[in-house]
Order: sequence, then C-alpha cells, then structure tokens
Amino acid sequence: MKYQSDVEAAEAMNQSYQKLRAEIGQVIVGQEEVVKLLLTAIFCQGHCLLVGVPGLAKTLLIQTIASSLDLSFNRIQFTPDLMPSDILGSETLDQQRNFKFIRGPVFANIILADEINRTPPKTQAALLEAMQEYSVTIAGQKHALDRPFFVLATQNPIEQEGTYPLPEAQLDRFMFMISLDYPAYAEEVNIVKNTTTDRRHQVREVLSAAEITEFQHLVRRVPVTDHVIEYAVKLVHKTRPNTALAAKEANDYLEWGAGPRASQALILAAKCNALLAGKYSPDIEDVKAVALPVLRHRIVRNFKAEAEGITLDDVIGKLA
Repeated sequence: MKYQSDVEAAEAMNQSYQKLRAEIGQVIVGQEEVVKLLLTAIFCQGHCLLVGVPGLAKTLLIQTIASSLDLSFNRIQFTPDLMPSDILGSETLDQQRNFKFIRGPVFANIILADEINRTPPKTQAALLEAMQEYSVTIAGQKHALDRPFFVLATQNPIEQEGTYPLPEAQLDRFMFMISLDYPAYAEEVNIVKNTTTDRRHQVREVLSAAEITEFQHLVRRVPVTDHVIEYAVKLVHKTRPNTALAAKEANDYLEWGAGPRASQALILAAKCNALLAGKYSPDIEDVKAVALPVLRHRIVRNFKAEAEGITLDDVIGKLA
C-alpha cells in the first residue's frame, strides 16, 4: 500500500501497531514490553532471542504474533540430533535421477527456533547465512529466502544440562535479547482463567507482507539528529573495556564490549520506538528505552562481576 507522505505512513504504522497489540492481547496476558520489542524487531528487519524459564508462553507468544501477520510460519524444534539439512533442506535424486532441491522449514517468513541452544554448534551455524544474507547455500547453489524474514528463537536459562551455548558471532546476529520474567499476581489470575476453559480466541490477521515491508522502509527513512547518533555510538564505546571512551563499570566488570552492530541496532530500534510512540524522530530517551535488549547479549562479564553478583543489566543500567 502506497502512502501520500511519510507522515501518513507513520500514522498508519502507529494505528496498525495498536491493532496488533489489541489482537495479541486477547491471547497473551501482560508482557506488553516484550510484545513491543518483538514487533519493533520485525519492523526493523531484525531477529530476536527470547530467554525465560519454562511456562512463560514464549512459544505461544511467537505463534500468536505470527497469526496476527499475513506471513508464512514454521516452527523448528531444536534437538541434539538435528542436522543442518533438517533446517535448510537438501538435494535428492528424483525418479529421472536428476538432483532436485527439497526446501527445508527455513523457507518461511517467520521461523520459530524453539530451544535453539539444544542443538550442536554445527546446526546452530546453519542459520547464520539465513539471518545475515537472507539466503542459504546448498551444494554450491544459493537459494534466496522469502522476504520479510525473521528468526525468533527461544532459550531456557535454567536447564544447562545437554545444551550448547550460542557462539558470540551468532548472538550478535540477534537484534534483541529479550528477557521474560514471571507474570504479576493479577496477570497470572487472568492467565489461569483464560487457559482453563474450552474457549479459544481466534487471532485475526492485521498486517500483510506488503504493509510490513512498507513500514520497514519507513523506519529506515526516519531522520535522526547527529547528537542522538553520537549518544548511541558513545554508549556502545563505553562498553569496551580499556579503550579511550570506556566507562569505569566496563573496565571493572566487562571482558568484552559490544561491536558496531550494536550502534546500528540502537539507532534502528530507537527510530521504530519513536514511531510507535507517535513521534517522527527519535531522541535520547528512545535510545535508552532499547539499550538493554540491544546490549545485554553483546557484552561479556569478567570474573570480578560474576564473583560480586553484578549482572549485565546492572552494568548497562549504569552506562545508559
């Protein structure tokens, strides 16, 4: 759908966002900030990693968001015996003894990578090209993925037996790491009421692929003042220990800081955050609003931080 101006497109995006929130809210109780971050990542052409203990509806949340968008959706359950070909697809011989490429489940608009840390690094790495280049290479042949394309992955932070931590290079491909917490008492009462009856809410499709693509381009066109960009870049530089702009907290508690992708993600997410709030350009508060999910998986604590119980969120809170 074509809009007369970017202002009209921004207003349409805000209205669509409110409709999405209302639809998703019929199934998902609470988790407003998590839903906002997931939709922000989608509008920014980013990928998300959701981390939370079992039973917090991570999978249901992603399935609900997929249902509210007119996009194809595949769920991949990551297990220790999963092979790269189980995700990407493989070439097989047909009846005429010609090689034929059979597409894997990665060929969809939204991929739910459920418990992504349960599969070995070889299979985890199979998603790297897809997440970065929007294509996969099989037997030397490159196959383009459908656009828009998002990987929404889940991870359980408690049960580490039989898991394979994601390498830093792959973590950096995720725009956000979103941490889910337990619901509040009143929210949990509503959850129990809604999920222990025979009634099921049907989520309506709110946005088409073409509209999502249009909004993605709109986010890229949002103007940003130099002082906001400088703030975001300086914030990332503060996380890099033993460098010129390193903060004291980084020197004391961090082993590694964030790379340039973090600066890019901060500005893109701040642009989208501003649009969803009804503004036409982001300010420093928009950068601060997305700093935690952008940075928490891109920095590494040192032994001193672990010994003193200093979390990554604590460090980022002092830097932003």
